Amino acid sequence: MARVVKNKNLINTRLATNYGGWMYCEKCHENIGYLCYATYDRLELAYICNCGNEGCIFLDFSDSSNGKDCPDQLIIKKNRLCCPKDNEPLITILDKKVSSYEMKIICKSCESVYKKTK
Repeated sequence: MARVVKNKNLINTRLATNYGGWMYCEKCHENIGYLCYATYDRLELAYICNCGNEGCIFLDFSDSSNGKDCPDQLIIKKNRLCCPKDNEPLITILDKKVSSYEMKIICKSCESVYKKTK
């Protein structure tokens, strides 16, 4: 069943589909990563692309939770950032395409809030 998007704010960024898939910089059209459709509950991402473009993504759903802070770090499996509790992939950020980023993502299954910066 498709989820109902509550908030979708994209600044200088394009998504391949409504709330997931490939993420692109709107200035240079480079692929900066991949957002997994079914495993995240909320995403806040601010980044600076290698081309100098500053982009942001804010996405959540009508049934999104506020989540609970988690001291654990995301784990990497096949270049995907995954929840350490269930090993589900949440997002891929292509580090070689962005000079920096700050991210807060909530896992849908365990409702843990993960933060990551580069």
